[in-house]
Amino acid sequence: MNKIALGAWAWGNDGTFGNNFSPADLKPIFDTAMKNGLNLWDSAYVYGMGTSEKVLGSFLKTVERDKFEISAKFTPQCASMFQGNPVTSMFEKSAQLLGVDFIDYYWIHNPTDAPKWVKELIPLAKSGKIGKIGLSNHNLAEIKEAQEILASEGLKISAIQNHFSILNRSSENSGILDYCKQNGITFFAYMVLEQGVLSGKYDTKHPFPENSDRGKTYNPVLSKLEKLNALLKEIADKYNVQTAQIPIAWAIAKGTLPIVGVTKVYQVEDIIKAINVKLSSDDIEKIENLSKILDINIIRYWEKEMK
Repeated sequence: MNKIALGAWAWGNDGTFGNNFSPADLKPIFDTAMKNGLNLWDSAYVYGMGTSEKVLGSFLKTVERDKFEISAKFTPQCASMFQGNPVTSMFEKSAQLLGVDFIDYYWIHNPTDAPKWVKELIPLAKSGKIGKIGLSNHNLAEIKEAQEILASEGLKISAIQNHFSILNRSSENSGILDYCKQNGITFFAYMVLEQGVLSGKYDTKHPFPENSDRGKTYNPVLSKLEKLNALLKEIADKYNVQTAQIPIAWAIAKGTLPIVGVTKVYQVEDIIKAINVKLSSDDIEKIENLSKILDINIIRYWEKEMK
């Protein structure tokens, strides 16, 4: 079973990351991941309005279908761009771009107009074109509501995908993680590295590009984040790994399946090493205590505090 999913959000070149990546830049990343058994890929039509899926799809064509898994999403804010049943139409567009006729995980990207879209998902789920139903950015009440709707049709939620990191543990504090464990639901943790800010590569002397969403969000708190990254480096040195591998190992230790965005080959290599890091309870306690003291829990513009 996969312990990590690789995120292709940045591949959409939508300005979020302040960089543009060509297929030539990204193909070595894909090849390195697949060679090392990292074959679960997470994307969405909204990532560059098809750009991410198109690039990923061009790479997937070089691999047999049973050698990889795909995670894709229906984004409510894009519904007006599609005719008929928007959920089915967006699925079909994603499948076309990805070059597949079956998507392993298909998500309702956020709870806008919930539970309308859960109901609209039912025909697609019954068609056999998706393997597992997922909800992203939903709180516990919304998850339970969706679970009841699906159960009445003989279906169920198989996965939850929320922002979860050392800086944002609201899905744990709200009881979502426990609910997932109790109901056999896989919890996908996205932004475990907070878009790179927990990698140790950024600080007050090396900020994010000012014109990027990352820069606007994290640059104002880099002085606090330096303290957290110093602790992460101290722990990383103990395990003889890089700083970025500790937040990933932490997320795995919390019982989640991290989604880690990849735009460089070395990041894939770091992920492979992170899978094998087993943090001690003392390490976890130190990390969580410092994060609480620093009080830099970051909620992004598209999400909410989970309660």
